[in-house]
Amino acid sequence: MQDFDRLIERCVDVVAAHELRERLREGRPLRVKLGIDPSGPLLHLGHAVVLRKLREFQDLGHKVILVVGDFTGQIGDPTGRSEARRPRSSAEIQADMQSYTEQAGLVLDIAQAEVVYNSHWLAKLSFADLIKLCAKTTVARMLERDDFSKRFADGEAIALHEFLYPLAVAYDSVVLRSDVELGGNEQLFNLLMGRRLQEEAGQRPQICMTLPILEGTDGVARMGKSLNNFIALREPAEQMFGKVMSVPDNLLERYWRLGTTAQAAQVDRLMAGLADGSLSPRDAKLQLAGAIVELYHGTTAAAQARDHFERTVVRKELPTDVPTFALDGAAENLSLAKLLVQLGWAASHREAERLVRQGAVKIDGARIGDARHVPPSWRGKILQKGNHQFVRLV
Repeated sequence: MQDFDRLIERCVDVVAAHELRERLREGRPLRVKLGIDPSGPLLHLGHAVVLRKLREFQDLGHKVILVVGDFTGQIGDPTGRSEARRPRSSAEIQADMQSYTEQAGLVLDIAQAEVVYNSHWLAKLSFADLIKLCAKTTVARMLERDDFSKRFADGEAIALHEFLYPLAVAYDSVVLRSDVELGGNEQLFNLLMGRRLQEEAGQRPQICMTLPILEGTDGVARMGKSLNNFIALREPAEQMFGKVMSVPDNLLERYWRLGTTAQAAQVDRLMAGLADGSLSPRDAKLQLAGAIVELYHGTTAAAQARDHFERTVVRKELPTDVPTFALDGAAENLSLAKLLVQLGWAASHREAERLVRQGAVKIDGARIGDARHVPPSWRGKILQKGNHQFVRLV
């Protein structure tokens, strides 16, 4: 079955594959669910791995449901945590999720998707409802999760509200009567809990499909906003291109397979070229950066981003279209660190000092190592952060 083969491509887990085959043969649109908790204002390429699988279901005529976890986000997903996650306020979550639909629309046909917020049903549960929900599983079952079991063995605290997270996201599946749920491969426990609760509710259990976790630009940890190793879906084209070019060579294949829409046969050919030396890692990466930028910004922007990279990074030229930043009178006496904060290039004075100390900041092409630096005048200076951010002070 061609649709089946396409849908399971790139998946880590499919529980259970034979059930997916059976439901595809029914000839009806399946209800396919993906939940995303607001944990920051930007979706990134790591989110896009699963969103793109959701789009594949959508292209085949199935009903896709994007669940924004505005309620579960207040609990905080404990997956992969070595300590209890701080519960987040409703105000923090609302600020994060303001543009989620627009960003998800860079991958999905958002007009044909169902976008729902799980506060609409979870916030209405009474304490009696919660007790009934908790009775559907056991502490022993919860401790089967690797992160919980490790923390328990290490004597680390596990707060009771963390046990509620898998139950809450599983209850979403009951409410939405999902046929399929997608997630990252670290989410399998939560997805399987959805199957369990659906069976308890007399529903057909959902098929659980997980996708690989994409490493960040550091090549070590999973892509995430807190580690600043992410590539945002709405990153400016030049910055997106440059960030892809900074990805370690050993992750080329993973980024080609998980971060683009390239067919497996095309990636196989690229990898064969790298192996026999007919394709250099730099050329493979240039093609990769172009393919990723084209997905989110279009062909023209991808070509312009490549030209920008060649000029500013390879040939060390200044870009021709440097944006300007208007200084007020008081800014003339600011130190470099304070100016970086005012520009929004650093979230705090400490972060600004770190950037300068690491050599990430240049003034008129010269690297500056003193965060306290104050020139005779800032006006007319061109500030540069890394290889991709420039501003002319006026």
